[in-house]
Amino acid sequence: MNYLIGEYECKLDAKGRMVVPAALKRQLPDVERDGLVVNRGFEKNLVIYTRAEWNKILKQLSRLNQFQPKNRDFVRKFMSGATELMLDSAGRVLLPKGLLEYAEVGSELVLACNLEKIEVWSKATYEKQLDAISEDDFSDLAAQVMGEFDMEGGHDGE
Repeated sequence: MNYLIGEYECKLDAKGRMVVPAALKRQLPDVERDGLVVNRGFEKNLVIYTRAEWNKILKQLSRLNQFQPKNRDFVRKFMSGATELMLDSAGRVLLPKGLLEYAEVGSELVLACNLEKIEVWSKATYEKQLDAISEDDFSDLAAQVMGEFDMEGGHDGE
């Protein structure tokens, strides 16, 4: 899997359709054949997965012990709202109304690539999320999160 990159400002039409930006579409070579899956994110956002990435997640979920109530609760909550997206002939996807309401997405949104998935944010919420982390905080966060790794791809001490 190639990691996705980029940040794209998009608009929804009156029916809740969004044109997938050409630069993003180029990174998703199988999208027209396989489609995408959209789901609730952990913050007030949505997450779009390629079909291949979604199948990896389903495989992980299927390994959870369903006799454990917390596992059932997590799977139920995580899967609620998951919807297949297919591109139409104009390169648009229809984002489900219920998911748009959950993420409080109006007509303006941001698609923010995050490794192997695409986060969908209300433009205003995304800007607030980024603004909440000052440059000093970001520097400290980088040291905490990335400071344990050597930049050759390994983890210090391994």
